[in-house]
Amino acid sequence: MPIRVAVIGAGSWGTTVAALAAVNTPTVLWARRDELAKRITADHENVDYLAGFALPPELSATSSLDDAVGDADVIVMGVPSQGFREVLAELAPYVRAWVPVVSLAKGLERGSLKRMSEVVHDELPGHPVAVLTGPNLAKEILAGQPAATVVAVEDVTVGIELQRIFHATGRLRVYTNPDVVGCEVSGVVKNVIAIAAGMADGMGFGDNTRATLVTRGLAEMSRLGVALGADPMTFAGLAGIGDLIATCSSKQSRNHMVGVQLGQGRMIGEILAEMTMVAEGVKSSPSVLALARRHDVDMPITEEIVAVCQGERSAVEAVEQLMTRDLKSERLGERG
Repeated sequence: MPIRVAVIGAGSWGTTVAALAAVNTPTVLWARRDELAKRITADHENVDYLAGFALPPELSATSSLDDAVGDADVIVMGVPSQGFREVLAELAPYVRAWVPVVSLAKGLERGSLKRMSEVVHDELPGHPVAVLTGPNLAKEILAGQPAATVVAVEDVTVGIELQRIFHATGRLRVYTNPDVVGCEVSGVVKNVIAIAAGMADGMGFGDNTRATLVTRGLAEMSRLGVALGADPMTFAGLAGIGDLIATCSSKQSRNHMVGVQLGQGRMIGEILAEMTMVAEGVKSSPSVLALARRHDVDMPITEEIVAVCQGERSAVEAVEQLMTRDLKSERLGERG
């Protein structure tokens, strides 16, 4: 009997992951709005987030959590981090025992500072938890451009099966990694650094500046991850430097786009008011900084992004703060 997959959240990435899985195994996509679910099923297109991209005819959608997860063998959570726990709590009564949960969210929960795998353990104790992450821009994946991703899970058997479900021959190569913590930290921090890279672009800076931010951002990401118990090698892979490069360079990145506009002098409130999708880095950056301080990890780029996003500093002032800091060693094990 084939494995049945439920993808919760019909945003651009949730829809893309559902489209990949549907080619390999029976898959249903949950959308909060019934109108959107019906249009996806009938027209094989998500006009709200991925207009112009054809979805596989095998993919169906529903607005009922019971219908989506009641018979599911794998649940994929494609909702933003700040609504993650609420939706998990809603679907928990319908989930069968031991069903693996895969997180697509790249953020921390405000208040608790928990990663999404930790939230899953809270709401669905006893369920294996995996993370799907990497340099994966939804529109490029749906267009069939070659890419790779990582499924991080401690259970090797579960990892191999998830690898098969999400693999798309000639389009998406899926690697496994047992380091859930490192892959999650990478996904969270890269969004914050992408805002910084976007700010630099918005201010008219060039490749040297972007390379500096990516490299020093990787140092911040690695320091925090290692402090939380991650494998340092993870940050040299697809979930780490791979996703960081893509997000800091692409005009498709929502976090980068927010940064560009901040660099051009716009206020964060008016930028977010115009957006239909969530830029995780804006909401997660204060939590990342709080988590870093809890573990005595120095993250100067993150600190400046928080100050800019909270209106305490302009982009110009943030650059000045970073460039006039005390001189440091580049060694990743040292502060700076």
